[in-house]
Amino acid sequence: MKIFADTDKCVGAGQCVHVAPELFDQGEDDGVVVVLDPEPGQALWPAADEAVDLCPARALTTG
Repeated sequence: MKIFADTDKCVGAGQCVHVAPELFDQGEDDGVVVVLDPEPGQALWPAADEAVDLCPARALTTG
């Protein structure tokens, strides 16, 4: 799995950080998503999928 973030779409809601802080952070200046681990191990796939599902701006995808 690979995590992709469209930072132009991100609204800084922080749902991804809340669900998977080991995978995501937010920029200090603008709150935009920062992917900490773009290719997480299989144990983190459910958290990544949940973050994608919860993103209100649909800025996150996996592939």
